Amino acid sequence: MHALSIPTWIIHVSSVIEWIAAIWLIWTYGEVSNNRSWRALSFAMLPALVSAMCACTWHFFDNFPGLEWLVTLQASMTVVGNFTLCIAGWWIWRSSKLAS
Repeated sequence: MHALSIPTWIIHVSSVIEWIAAIWLIWTYGEVSNNRSWRALSFAMLPALVSAMCACTWHFFDNFPGLEWLVTLQASMTVVGNFTLCIAGWWIWRSSKLAS
């Protein structure tokens, strides 16, 4: 755990917790509004969460060379997450156009 300073760890961990809370709040909003596109956004956020967890795991084990595959997984999940978030944003936009 020496790879990062305590303040940096606080930011990393709080960001993951905040992302989990955002996923839950968006899912809840989707249920309350009965709008499936918002629930899809919460699913679209999951690859970015996996990416963040990969980064935290990599740093927790002091960037251990045996875990370098986590860096590749993190990069892949970031790309996948960017696409899924883009698609979910488009779906929300489209559903708002159809509703009005």
